[in-house]
Parts: sequence; C-alpha cells; structure tokens
Amino acid sequence: MKQGFNLTVNQKKLGKAGVLIDDNELDRLMKKYKNIKKYMKSSLYQVKKIDGTETLVTNLLKENEQDPI
Repeated sequence: MKQGFNLTVNQKKLGKAGVLIDDNELDRLMKKYKNIKKYMKSSLYQVKKIDGTETLVTNLLKENEQDPI
C-alpha cells in the first residue's frame, strides 16, 4: 500500500491533490475502512439490517447523504 502511494514510513508528502498525507492517519483510516467492509460482508450485519438494529453503516450512509464530498 505505501509503495503504491510512494510514501515511506512516518513521512509526510504532498499528494497529487495538493494535500499533506500523514502515513499514520492513512493507515488508521484504511484499517477502519477494511474492518467496516469485513463487517458488511458478515452474516451478523445482514441479521441486524433485517432486524433494523444496525447503526454503524446506516449512520455513515446518512452522514454521507447530508454532507457529500
């Protein structure tokens, strides 16, 4: 992953969009994203979605609808 972005450990670089990218923050964000995707593939998520008690992904989707990028 870091090699794809041409970043080294604990180094800040200016990205193509002109934004400083912190490796630690990017790693934390990617880990959180992967965990959410893994949760969405689980049967527990499907049961909670049908039951109506699922809140994690629902809240993220509502937040995105209210304030798109």
